[in-house]
Amino acid sequence: MGAIYLAALLVSLGCMLLLDWRFRLFFWRDAVSAAIVTAVGFTFFLLWDAAGIVNGIFFRGEGVIATGLLLAPELPIEEPVFLVFLVVCTMVIYSGAARILEHRRGRPAGTGAGR
Repeated sequence: MGAIYLAALLVSLGCMLLLDWRFRLFFWRDAVSAAIVTAVGFTFFLLWDAAGIVNGIFFRGEGVIATGLLLAPELPIEEPVFLVFLVVCTMVIYSGAARILEHRRGRPAGTGAGR
């Protein structure tokens, strides 16, 4: 029971990557740029979490669905996985929305026509 949250995060991340693969939105469109964006976003949010923990704003909380494993005080193992999921999910949604908007304007996605 203690790994449900981590498993759900990993399954959700896998589903986002499947959508990405199917529609070539983020990693499968430009892997190098996607890796850089993911690393920068992950680092930003991890530093944000660290600042919140140090200032006593963020607390781990107890949950029966969490593993209970900590990487640092108040930083459960699930948090970095969630942060990667957050960045990937955001970029897949953003890239998909941009593609839809470009299609509705009558331009092929990624051509940059009219900019």
